[in-house]
Amino acid sequence: MATLRQKSLMMVQSREQVSFEAPSHKISDYYGSEVFGLTEMKESLAPTVYKKVSEAIEKGSKIDSSSAEEVATAVKAWALSKGVTHYTHWFQPLTGSTAEKHDTFFDAHGGIEKFKGSALVQQEPDASSFPNGGIRTTFEARGYTAWDPSSPMFIFENTLCIPTIFVSYTGEALDYKTPLLKSVDAVSSAAAQICQLFDRNVKKVTPSLGVEQEYFVIDKALYAARPDLVMSGRTVFGHNPARGQQLDDHYFGSIPSRVKAFMKHFEIEAWKLGIPVSTRHNEVAPGQFEVAPVFEEMNKATDHNQLLMDMMDKVADQHDLKVLFHEKPFAGLNGSGKHNNWSLITDSGVNLFQPSNSARENLQFLTFLIATIKSVYDHADLLRASIASAGNDFRLGANEAPPAIISVFLGSTLTEVLDELEKNGNIKIEKGDNMYMKLGINKIPEIILDNTDRNRTSPFAFTGNKFEFRAVGSSSNVAGPMTALNVIVADTLRQMAKDIQAEIDKGNEKKIAIVNVLRQYIKDSKKVRFEGDGYSEEWEKEAEKRGLSNLKSTPFALDVLLRKETADLYERHSVLNETELHARHEIRLENYIMKVQIESRVMGDLALNHIIPTAIQYQNKLIENANGLKGLGLDAKAVVETISEISKHISSLKDNVLAMIDARRTLNKEEDIAKRAKGYSTEVKDAYFDKIRYSADKLELFVDDEYWPLAKYREMLFLK
Repeated sequence: MATLRQKSLMMVQSREQVSFEAPSHKISDYYGSEVFGLTEMKESLAPTVYKKVSEAIEKGSKIDSSSAEEVATAVKAWALSKGVTHYTHWFQPLTGSTAEKHDTFFDAHGGIEKFKGSALVQQEPDASSFPNGGIRTTFEARGYTAWDPSSPMFIFENTLCIPTIFVSYTGEALDYKTPLLKSVDAVSSAAAQICQLFDRNVKKVTPSLGVEQEYFVIDKALYAARPDLVMSGRTVFGHNPARGQQLDDHYFGSIPSRVKAFMKHFEIEAWKLGIPVSTRHNEVAPGQFEVAPVFEEMNKATDHNQLLMDMMDKVADQHDLKVLFHEKPFAGLNGSGKHNNWSLITDSGVNLFQPSNSARENLQFLTFLIATIKSVYDHADLLRASIASAGNDFRLGANEAPPAIISVFLGSTLTEVLDELEKNGNIKIEKGDNMYMKLGINKIPEIILDNTDRNRTSPFAFTGNKFEFRAVGSSSNVAGPMTALNVIVADTLRQMAKDIQAEIDKGNEKKIAIVNVLRQYIKDSKKVRFEGDGYSEEWEKEAEKRGLSNLKSTPFALDVLLRKETADLYERHSVLNETELHARHEIRLENYIMKVQIESRVMGDLALNHIIPTAIQYQNKLIENANGLKGLGLDAKAVVETISEISKHISSLKDNVLAMIDARRTLNKEEDIAKRAKGYSTEVKDAYFDKIRYSADKLELFVDDEYWPLAKYREMLFLK
């Protein structure tokens, strides 16, 4: 292992920057060139067929078989003209990554390239090995993929990719996309109903999303020299380097040349695929970076984020680099999140979270703002569950990311507006009075886009014209958290419409009815609003006083999926039924168990087979040295003390690893998956991971650098 580390370091020193060329100096010349979008459809389809496809994208209507045949013919011709030989239904199973099965256009019997409309619309992959949570058994392995016209087809690695949903033989969702699409419809319909109180012309509201993707980059050879990174995506051992992120010099600093070349390369590939990446920069920790796109319709943004991660990994390989999307690949350094910037846009182009110069429009803005806050308060546990994962548990609450407590940050100006509205809600409005002025609503235009301090410790912050869900983990499929957010907001908006109508039925004028409901919602949800330091211990104590949950571990957070009110919520909006919800609970528990189990096994392997033998080997050298000193009549006290320290950490390391293995064996006999997952959290991860790591990292300090088998933090993080 020590030899592998040394060879890897020599390879890093001899790396040359990879050269590549953009198709054109102007991005606009090749942007979306690998996408079969509306422009390509309009050019290649009959007007009647194009109209049907456009309506399917816009309204979700069904495409008939004859139209599907024409689309298939057109996209086949387009793909073949670009040298494509295969096609695939590209879907997002509950593994968290994407899946694809490639089929060739070439028909060997006919000797020609064929692509039928039926192959475009639906396929039947052998899906027995995908997680299903008991929805189907292996002998009922059939699953169906069905074309999603609202997300454009694209060419990736010489294959035509057709975005699809993935469902079981009996129709249950086996993917992330199906419930996301349903939640988009739910929040669109509910939001449009509220919008019509202000503008009867609004018929549709579209949730938009901008995903800020954080990640680490290390050299590929050093990655290969770390079995823990290869197996689990994070370093289970590694002593902090003398210099980490404490100088804050990496944040927004000059981007290392190899990383910049990689960034430029993957940006070009992203632009070809119509992914609107626009920002790149260094993040806080050394070796950590961020890429962010402009906002898009949510379904497309979700697809693009999944595709971007896959593409970044493949481009990095060409640059002899490795991208790490794990939420906490390096202990003691900031973890990586995936900040989800969410807003609602009407079909007339109005951002419902954008304050206006018009007091009347600001009443609409406040309505949606307060409804969202109320949603977060009522369903904080569900939002916490939506971001729960083994990786994110290491990041949340680690004084670098939002805590596991879900709260909302608004900023001082908006807080004052809501407080004044709550206080003045009962004032008497006389004929001729300016209601907006009396209620303080006319003050909102003082909020200019970013007139907030953008509290970086908040998991859910209002940032000018959108909400930023910052607690989502960097490896997550954002469809999960966004589905939950859409559903809870849709539910609150539906209830709000009923509450407003009840006020109108009492004889209140519409504006007064809206204000009365907003005032009550402000009072009901006030506990979830927090403007201070979310990293502080004081906030944990204050949150407990307020009755807010602090679910620090995934298995405990996922309990919310089994609550009756959660099932009722999802079924009310036809997003997930109880069977699908329970399946997701089981799948995510299984995933948690397997990830902790893998990390535990990696720890055991590295400790027993690499670190302890290396430490003993070095210890023997020290014993020889101590005996030699004694033979010469010299003082060997310092050497003996070092031998004793090494011996102490070897014993602790071995004892804790063996105890952890025993705990794992005991838990593996537990048939109840929820109990087993919670046991893996408390009796394996919490009980032993830090103890084992402490001993291993101490040994790294004692053992001669030439002997140490694992690539060290200082070698992996400071890439040039």
